[in-house]
Amino acid sequence: MNTLNRPETSRVPQVSIPGPGREPVTRLTFWLKTAQALALAVAVCFTLGATDAGKRYVDLNHRLMCTCSCAEILGECNHVGCPMSSEELDVLRAGIAAGDSDDKIFDTFAAKYGATVLAAPPASGFNLVAWIAPFAVFAAALLGTILLVRHWSAFAKAEPATHLGDPEMDALRDRIRRETGEEGGY
Repeated sequence: MNTLNRPETSRVPQVSIPGPGREPVTRLTFWLKTAQALALAVAVCFTLGATDAGKRYVDLNHRLMCTCSCAEILGECNHVGCPMSSEELDVLRAGIAAGDSDDKIFDTFAAKYGATVLAAPPASGFNLVAWIAPFAVFAAALLGTILLVRHWSAFAKAEPATHLGDPEMDALRDRIRRETGEEGGY
């Protein structure tokens, strides 16, 4: 059925896109095509430079640590005559030239220099604690703060009600008012 011959009782709103020989499209179709175009644009942006060896080299050497005990990123180690950085950078260049994946390069470095060569711990096994702990501590502190504030506000609301009905306190307050005068002072 041609979309131009639709009965007027159709509840699907239509958007007319100007142009010769174009039929009106439904809003759903319009938004689906817009979403597809946006997804394609995002995919293109993320794949730009993905095969550039220079960018990959810089990315990887900033995800590794120098093992000369300087506690610096491998690509940023600036010791004069550093005994380790040139060797490690050569291993990295060789891995990239051989076409190794990032994971294989990281595994090679971890096997050769130890797990401390990785700038960030892998997100697996016990190392997940390093990724989860900061968020868990923040959530616990936030929850504790919320509960403490709620307790304080409930305590502050409940406290005056207990003293209002106490006849001894009311008598004491009246005596203080009489002795200090109406203004509450000397």
